[in-house]
Amino acid sequence: MTDQQTALGTAAAKNLATTTKTPPQMQGITSRWLLKMLPWVQVAGGTYRVNRRLTYSTGRGRLSFAQTGSEVRIVPPTLGELPVLRGFDDQELLTELAGRFAQREFEAGEVIAQRGAPVDHVLVVAHGKIRKLGDGKFGDHDAVLGTLANGDHFGDEAMTEVLTGAGTTWAYTAKAATAGTLLALPKEAFAGLVDRSPELRVQVDLFLAEAELAQDKHGQAAIELAAGHEGEEELPGTYVDYELAPREYELSVAQTVLQVHSRVADLYNQPMNQIEQQLKLTVEALRERQEYEMVNNPEFGLLHNAEHEQRIHTHGGPPTPDDMDELLSRRRGSSMFLAHPRAIAAFGRECSKRGLYPDAVDVGGHRIPSWRGVPIFPCGKIPVNGGHTSSILVLRTGEDNQGVVGLHQTGLPDEYEPGLSVRFMGINEKAVIQYLVSTYFSAAVLVPDAIGVLENVEVAHPRD
Repeated sequence: MTDQQTALGTAAAKNLATTTKTPPQMQGITSRWLLKMLPWVQVAGGTYRVNRRLTYSTGRGRLSFAQTGSEVRIVPPTLGELPVLRGFDDQELLTELAGRFAQREFEAGEVIAQRGAPVDHVLVVAHGKIRKLGDGKFGDHDAVLGTLANGDHFGDEAMTEVLTGAGTTWAYTAKAATAGTLLALPKEAFAGLVDRSPELRVQVDLFLAEAELAQDKHGQAAIELAAGHEGEEELPGTYVDYELAPREYELSVAQTVLQVHSRVADLYNQPMNQIEQQLKLTVEALRERQEYEMVNNPEFGLLHNAEHEQRIHTHGGPPTPDDMDELLSRRRGSSMFLAHPRAIAAFGRECSKRGLYPDAVDVGGHRIPSWRGVPIFPCGKIPVNGGHTSSILVLRTGEDNQGVVGLHQTGLPDEYEPGLSVRFMGINEKAVIQYLVSTYFSAAVLVPDAIGVLENVEVAHPRD
């Protein structure tokens, strides 16, 4: 015999009840520390010009490669990252030059170049890691002077010797830390192209002439000064020269058209305003995309705008306190680290191995991990390549500090938040209300040492 129901059931009772609702929830909203901590500069004209002292140094960017099976080739336009070829745009000649690089494999522990031997090849690291070793001041014979990895090059002094005739020797020993692949250009192969191409000879001549101009250790036009003199010594005259074509940053844009059917807005606006909730989540998505672009955009993104001299590699694989110290030592007044959460965890593991427990600092009521008093902010927008390696950035921020600044324009028509506008576009023939949601932004690095990058940071958890 079945039991008879003696009271109203909950399923039926719910038909008479008013539910308690949350506002719409959204995955993917992050802390966006970069947007919060970066000082923002008002760019009223839409363009931000960074004036600097005249610099003669040509920069030393990284080369790129194309791979077919096991064969690796240099992408010809990237040969312009070699100092001697900076600004050279004869693509036919660059393609021929790229074809003259010979591929060779190396093993861990192999000596690639020996200190004191003649520099007779330009060497490019396609894959792997090579350490530059030299004598320390107190007799250590294998002091690590630097690390070379994917895209780095060395031995390009050989390219100028074709005109100067000077015989340079290796100032350090290059020894492979891992197995990998090199591309090598013999000095004679480059000399043959210079003899055949008047344009290439002019390019090398201009590089040599620029190298003879007075400049400081940063490659800037020197300011002549006198110090330590006595009496009435004649003082040098000088002036500060400026770049003739300073870099200009134009504000980028992230936009979308928010669409809400008028029937939804008319009939279903209680207890929550549908347009307001739709707009709130759309703005969150735009801000997330804004931070992504400020990290990864090839034109102004921080990862792409760090100078080659401000990029270093880890001594081993995961980020160690030694790596973080070296990153800090290359600039004054570092304001913040920016790292993927997995990179922060990898750094924490290395600290734990050494019995170190970095202090946390208070930032707006949040306890943030730090190193040497510099907060380490998480940023999931920094890519993790292949699930194995990432990068850690360190920034000095602010115009007064000659650091990194965010760029935006406030006071926009129909401004919803600073630098973000929501403009009514009307109602289309399908009775859909449309709003144009736009935010304008960019980022500028005022001087090269305002940003540094620790590259090839291993984030994978080691096997126990």
